[in-house]
Formats: sequence, structure tokens, C-alpha cells
Amino acid sequence: MATSLAVFLAGAPAGGNGLITFLPLLLIPVLYLLMIRPQQKRQKQWQEMLKSVKSGDRVTTAGGVRGIVVSLKDDSIILRVAPDNVKLEVAKNAIASVTTEQQAQ
Repeated sequence: MATSLAVFLAGAPAGGNGLITFLPLLLIPVLYLLMIRPQQKRQKQWQEMLKSVKSGDRVTTAGGVRGIVVSLKDDSIILRVAPDNVKLEVAKNAIASVTTEQQAQ
């Protein structure tokens, strides 16, 4: 009993679990491919979408407001919102999706 307790306190014998030692190092590339890379790809697509916004596009904000782009500024967009044609100034980063006139038809 005392020898098994001494082995337990000292750790596992050397050479027995070499794969378990390197398992975290092997999982890092897998985590990158499954989690980080797809998120970077979505972020790049979203930024390209924001760059391509122009007047006349129909957009939906992250808050769910839908409207038509009236004008663009550096970091904001003026939207015309139905039914009373109210104009709202919205941060560009709040745009969740864009539907151009060609896609709507």
C-alpha cells in the first residue's frame, strides 16, 4: 500500500503516457481549423459587405430595423424606414445584412 501511494504521489512512470503529454499540442491546429478560421472568414465577408453598401440597398440592422439606404457617411448610414419615411442615422457596424435591388427582384 505504501509503495502504490508513493508511485501515485510521484506521478506516472516515465514513458507510459507520452501521447497524453502531447495531446494538447496536437489539438491546437484542430481547434484553429474548426473554430477560429471560420470566424475569421465570416468577419472578412461581413466587412466586405459593409464596404459594398450603396444608396438604394435594403438593409437590416442588428436590432432588426429594416430600411433603405439614403446616404452614406464615414462610419454611419442614413436609412429611410417605412411606413412614414422616417430617416434614421445608424452606425455602419450595426448593419447585419444587405439586399441590393438586383437581389430583391
